Amino acid sequence: MTDKPVSINIDRLRRDVEALAAIGRGPDQGIYRMAFSEGDLAGRRWLQSQIEAAHLDYFEDGAANQHGRLAWDGQSPSIMIGSHLDTVPGGGPLDGALGVLVGLEILRSIQESETPLRHPMEVVNFTDEEGRFGGLFGSQAMAGQLTPAMIHEARDLEGVSLTEAMAAWGMDANAALFARRPRDAIKAYLELHIEQGPVLDRGDISIGVVEAITGLFKWEVTLKGQTNHAGTTPMHMRQDSFQGLAEFAFAIDRILEEHGSPHSRATIGRVELSPGAANTVPGSTAFSLDVRDTDADVLSNLSDAFRRTLSALARRRQLMFEFEVLSEITPQRCDAGLVQLLSDKARALDLKHMCLPSGAAHDAQIMASMTRTGMVFVPSIEGRSHSAAEWTNWEDIERGANVLLQASLSLAVGTGETLR
Repeated sequence: MTDKPVSINIDRLRRDVEALAAIGRGPDQGIYRMAFSEGDLAGRRWLQSQIEAAHLDYFEDGAANQHGRLAWDGQSPSIMIGSHLDTVPGGGPLDGALGVLVGLEILRSIQESETPLRHPMEVVNFTDEEGRFGGLFGSQAMAGQLTPAMIHEARDLEGVSLTEAMAAWGMDANAALFARRPRDAIKAYLELHIEQGPVLDRGDISIGVVEAITGLFKWEVTLKGQTNHAGTTPMHMRQDSFQGLAEFAFAIDRILEEHGSPHSRATIGRVELSPGAANTVPGSTAFSLDVRDTDADVLSNLSDAFRRTLSALARRRQLMFEFEVLSEITPQRCDAGLVQLLSDKARALDLKHMCLPSGAAHDAQIMASMTRTGMVFVPSIEGRSHSAAEWTNWEDIERGANVLLQASLSLAVGTGETLR
């Protein structure tokens, strides 16, 4: 073992990022590695080859989560570092992937330093974080949050079932139920991720230490009125479903101000009018509603407020409304001790840093339900993500990776034992 401080090999990490970014890249330069697609399979094969080339133990569980393990004894609780390789259609090269590759580089760097460890370490690539079949599948499997019904019902937008997609790879989807890890099997979970927002970039801050991860509810809402002729139906006699949506959208800022917090977000991202003709009053308007906050009580209050607003405007405009809950994710706080540890490591490396919430969901959110969890953000240039324009400067990647390395090393050798 050398007395020289352990640090990551940025040249090796850069080669990994560039090699993986070439897998699944489309003509538009976006990356297409959706879960259980050919691109995803190629990326997973590449990761396995890198884990094995580093002489780490390779393991794949029933949820198709990939693990690389250092100093594994099968008995001691591990320090886990993870994220995901799957992408949204046309995604960027860093979302998820950077966290996995930084985890791999951390294990390689510690292995090369010959540092004796009290706890084994592992890097994990979680399956389907991005949501082809619902999202966060691999981490939910590890946390024991899946049921046979959830697995059976999971389908993508084309109607392909998760069971079918996994069977095409020679896997039994129900084996995901056996990917569950006991709570005492993981000492701590750490994740590095690009911020996917503009705060760090605009503030010229290299390191974000995540304090809380947003929860959300996502609805599919339908307002139903009466289809009619655009020229012959007087305005005061209309049951215009789109006018109902317009009133609701205008009320969003008020609802957030009255019932939300500074961390509240509400988005209508998709609208479909029926019958959708220029000369016809739309009798039906369907739209999505995505609402997020880092506090469960605030989310509950927002849910009630949005429901009351829809009910009132529907009654006033002689419309009917219905909604379907597409997903609900509980917000989570990161472990206070790990927030302090990560902040201390950033300070020790003389890096400008700040604490902030995550407005996006992550595997860390699920892992926080079963173990101490900490998360580091690095800046996203112009806040761009989920697109080919997504990028982070190499200097910031190196800084974030070294912060995570020092924190995970403290936990693995036992100097972070007293943190709670």
